[in-house]
Amino acid sequence: MLTVVHGACHNAGMGQGADSEEKQQPTLQRSLSLPLTTLYGLGNILGAGIYVLIGRVVGHAGVFAPLSFLLASLLAGLTAFTYAELSARFPLSAGEAVYVREGIGLRFMPALVGILIILAGIVSAATILRGFTGYLQVFFPAPDVAVIVVMTCLLGGLAAWGISESVWTAALVTLVEVVGLIMILWVAAPGVLASDVAWPEISLAAADMHWAGIFVGGFLAFYAFIGFEDMVNVAEEVRDPVRNLPRAILVALGVSTLLYFLVALAAVLTAPVEQLASSDAPLAWLYSHLTGREPVTITLISLFAVINGALIQVIMASRVAYGMARQGWLPALFGRVSAMTRTPVFATASAALLLLVMALWLPLETLAKATSYCLLVIFTLVNLSLWRLKRRTAQPAGVINVPRWVPVCGCLASAAFVLGQGALDLGLLQG
Repeated sequence: MLTVVHGACHNAGMGQGADSEEKQQPTLQRSLSLPLTTLYGLGNILGAGIYVLIGRVVGHAGVFAPLSFLLASLLAGLTAFTYAELSARFPLSAGEAVYVREGIGLRFMPALVGILIILAGIVSAATILRGFTGYLQVFFPAPDVAVIVVMTCLLGGLAAWGISESVWTAALVTLVEVVGLIMILWVAAPGVLASDVAWPEISLAAADMHWAGIFVGGFLAFYAFIGFEDMVNVAEEVRDPVRNLPRAILVALGVSTLLYFLVALAAVLTAPVEQLASSDAPLAWLYSHLTGREPVTITLISLFAVINGALIQVIMASRVAYGMARQGWLPALFGRVSAMTRTPVFATASAALLLLVMALWLPLETLAKATSYCLLVIFTLVNLSLWRLKRRTAQPAGVINVPRWVPVCGCLASAAFVLGQGALDLGLLQG
């Protein structure tokens, strides 16, 4: 763990005076337990995907949407194990930037990765806000611009209030999100049992000529799994991060994979895929289709779920900016912590402002694809970093040890996904 200590002390590299001044500054507070950290990650994963993008995935993959979600979960799972080990090796804010610095070592790379992480988080939150406006239309036709402005201000204020308050809020909403997905599975169960679509028809054996759609759907579905990587950026606020962070990452990803697959399977077995794909509030539409009732409850849950994911992304982006400032990769102002709230207020306000600009600028699917591209590039570099670390250094005591083939496969799979989707997009543009 000497490397961790070195990394933490390398923050300023600006002499004794800077160190003395830094000691007088407030620091982040370690207040997140294992359950809270797990719910933090699970809330980010669930809120960021299934409530917003299941219709878009079905639009590309059709009845093979469950396979798209499985494909995305395999890609995310490889990298999740890499993150689990690296988060225990280097439990610091701006986690990925630190991992790349330690593993690859190129001087410009950590700052570039940190900026990519911030952009990915903000674009992800913008995607979520656009999805929020779609669900809100179920109740009343509020202007999109007004909704985005008001919600951005509320999210920024809550994220700046305090980490315990923010994460407790996110954790409670996460439990509500899970209840909403279970509600969908409950009302879909009779239709699944009576469905004319047999399981063999949507299995791998029947997917012979549909791999392009499954792949594009998987690229979009991958967006629904992002969130586990954000957990490493609150490492300095987690109790016993070497033990708790890896566990929280793997549990959150496992639970979300199970829920996503079941919900996607229930959706394609019980509803016309064309109508589901065209809905701006897909799970609300599915509930109404299955029950014949107004989707008031599920829409309310969806609204909370969607906005919960945006809140966590704002927290993540502000913590990455904080960590980068502490490492000397951003201006020191981003690393200032409020003595009252124990949060990086300037970094949080900056993240909220950037979120507002992105949410008003780009459409939903463009935002989701941009997020996936950014994160897959980051995942490629993070997996490469762990592979290089395993070759060069001894395994630290007490740290989870994943096989060396895991980061190798994670790196190759992430890079292949980026290149494959890029080729498909280029083909669509030319065609």
